[in-house]
Amino acid sequence: MRHGRRRGRLTRVSSTKDKLLDATVETLRTHGIAGVSARTIAATAGVNQALVFYHFGSVDQLLAAACATATAQRVEVFHERFAEVGSLRELLAVGRELHTVERGTGHVAVLAQLLAGAQSDPRLGEATAAALDMWARELETVLDHVLRRTPLAGIADVAGLARAAAAAFIGIELYEGADPQGAGSALDALDQLGAILEAFDDLGPVASRALRAKVRQVTSK
Repeated sequence: MRHGRRRGRLTRVSSTKDKLLDATVETLRTHGIAGVSARTIAATAGVNQALVFYHFGSVDQLLAAACATATAQRVEVFHERFAEVGSLRELLAVGRELHTVERGTGHVAVLAQLLAGAQSDPRLGEATAAALDMWARELETVLDHVLRRTPLAGIADVAGLARAAAAAFIGIELYEGADPQGAGSALDALDQLGAILEAFDDLGPVASRALRAKVRQVTSK
């Protein structure tokens, strides 16, 4: 009987924490970082605001936990799609799909709000950086696989490129809110770049070696 009560209590605790995590993400979407407080989060979750501090200690810690949880869930959704990517063009196609889906879910808007808050709050900065790193590490695995068969293999800074891609993705999402046509042009330009890089695959061995040598020369300066 005692074990049954304990399991019931753990289930309630888990349920309350999940409600608060979901409510934090929803509050960020609807009110922005400036409108986030224990009161607004609790109201969205339909619980007493004291539970924010009981379960997470502070609003900042709840924001960090919500950011990590939501990002991990979104990365997991696309993990298999990324694993199927075999070329830069395919990666860009998945990127467009990700762009459409994530804009619909509002997750990028949430990250943008956290980035805004991170400018003045180091604790939020750490949480947001960790969330962005989840995307970057996923992209790093894909880029390492894709670039391995191009003249850029062993030359490109894959980790840096992955982080640049993650930053560009956030930037394009935010850009679209102000200039949808401009954001579309940016995505089209990336498609063109992917096509150019894939054309390198058709180069013969002599041309490939010459290109690699030139790239090394340029990047070593």
